[in-house]
Amino acid sequence: MKKRILPLLIIFALLLSCTAQKEALGISNEEQAVFNSNDEHEVEIKDDETEYEIIIIEPGFYTWLNSIARPEGYYSQSFLEDRNAIMVTNWNQRVLQPLQFNPNLYEMQINYDQNIDYGYEVNYKLYNYFIYFQRKYNQRLGPFIPRI
Repeated sequence: MKKRILPLLIIFALLLSCTAQKEALGISNEEQAVFNSNDEHEVEIKDDETEYEIIIIEPGFYTWLNSIARPEGYYSQSFLEDRNAIMVTNWNQRVLQPLQFNPNLYEMQINYDQNIDYGYEVNYKLYNYFIYFQRKYNQRLGPFIPRI
């Protein structure tokens, strides 16, 4: 009897582990609804002090940023800068390889210099756009899983 229970417990534990990972990394129904929406509010990324500006016109991103993304202040600016540097590098490499990566997804290079202080808001919104983009289009722009 004990020999049968142990394999059943191991299988049950594996099933629970797989289910927990899927829920932790998966996309919620709310997030999927945002991805499927046609909401076309533009998101302006700028810092008045540094005079840098990016405008993102991506259906659903405005709603996602305001309802799903972590709030401003959740991440430190240094964390955002480090992650943005990695993701911009990968993004720009993909722009230069249109035969390997979808040119409809990777249209333009991003001019991001890690030695420039773009301010918190620019880094926060750029980082969240990368997370949104990766989750929506099932892409990876770095060695880490794009989580919320």
